[in-house]
Amino acid sequence: MPGSATPDVVVVGAGMVGAACAEALSAAGVRVLVIDRDGPAGGTTAAGEGNVLVSDKEPGPELELAIASRAEWDVVRDRLPERVADVEWESKGGVVVATGEPGPLREFAAKQSAAGVDAQVITPSEVFELEPLLTPRVTVGVHYPDDAQVQPVLAATALLAAVRDRGGEVRSGVTALGVRQSGGRVVGVDTSGGDIACGAVLNACGPWAGAFGASAGAPIQVLPRRGVILVTAPLPECVRHKVYDADYVGAVGSGDAELQTSTVVESTRSGTVLIGSSRERIGFDDTIRVHVLRELARKAVGLFPFLGDVPVMRAYGGFRPYAPDHLPVIGPDPRLLGLWHATGHEGAGIGLAPATGRLITELFLGLTPHVDASPFRVDRPAVIAA
Repeated sequence: MPGSATPDVVVVGAGMVGAACAEALSAAGVRVLVIDRDGPAGGTTAAGEGNVLVSDKEPGPELELAIASRAEWDVVRDRLPERVADVEWESKGGVVVATGEPGPLREFAAKQSAAGVDAQVITPSEVFELEPLLTPRVTVGVHYPDDAQVQPVLAATALLAAVRDRGGEVRSGVTALGVRQSGGRVVGVDTSGGDIACGAVLNACGPWAGAFGASAGAPIQVLPRRGVILVTAPLPECVRHKVYDADYVGAVGSGDAELQTSTVVESTRSGTVLIGSSRERIGFDDTIRVHVLRELARKAVGLFPFLGDVPVMRAYGGFRPYAPDHLPVIGPDPRLLGLWHATGHEGAGIGLAPATGRLITELFLGLTPHVDASPFRVDRPAVIAA
């Protein structure tokens, strides 16, 4: 019966990354209990666009994880219970465009192609065949057939449904306060609902992972980075792919604390158009700032002029977990046996979650990792706080 045996792993955090780790662990036969102070997909996941991207990453460890995760998404979706299997998955592909000098985008695509990404440089006329409503100022484009989109709340809750079906447990409204240890290893987690005995604890707290790490006696440098998204009223089909400007790649990789915006536009199954993206390091201040909304709208109209006549229905924002070196934190904490971390994915957590879950499971079971785990290790200088 669920809850009748001591869990092997307590996953703290029921967002996309925590859910993916719990699903992968449970699929491998590990007894899992997931706890969250609010409920499934209630934090960063609910404030996401559902990006599953290989197009926005420079060659290196994160791109390797993204390529592996794009393939793993297909595996994970096949494991979902039929009743929750529709997570609004769309293999729509991505289109990246430049409206200025075409050279930098061409060079970026060439580097990605060499790293194994299907990145097809296309002419402006070919861009307009894919996206007829784009600005005529486009000078070059790159088509990424492997980019996809998923509804993040549906996906996270479906993953947790799979965990329950395998005998795991998910508890909402339970706040993790710290860990209990004996002889230098984890033996339980302290929560607002009482102590829970377990063999290991996985910190999947997203932007709050740094605080939980500190409460466990193993602080890590994971910071919140604020992002805002505009949502239009429903429209007939008008944006066929995930479309963004070439500035987006630079914004993703920047460590600047000041406001950065780049244009990302895509339609959802319901007909609304999502407009992003912004990045700003302002702590956990959740104030919606009008100047950010104006900047997003201005740039979106510059890319898709027709949006100038479309009403915005709402705006929402969220905090993404940001590591100073722009790499996720995935693996065991060497300072405390039995403490694990899966966080720091910033805005890429939806896309990277399946490979993260698989990697955590492989490391936990002592299996050969499907990607090199060393770049994501916890004990790297950018992550372990002094």
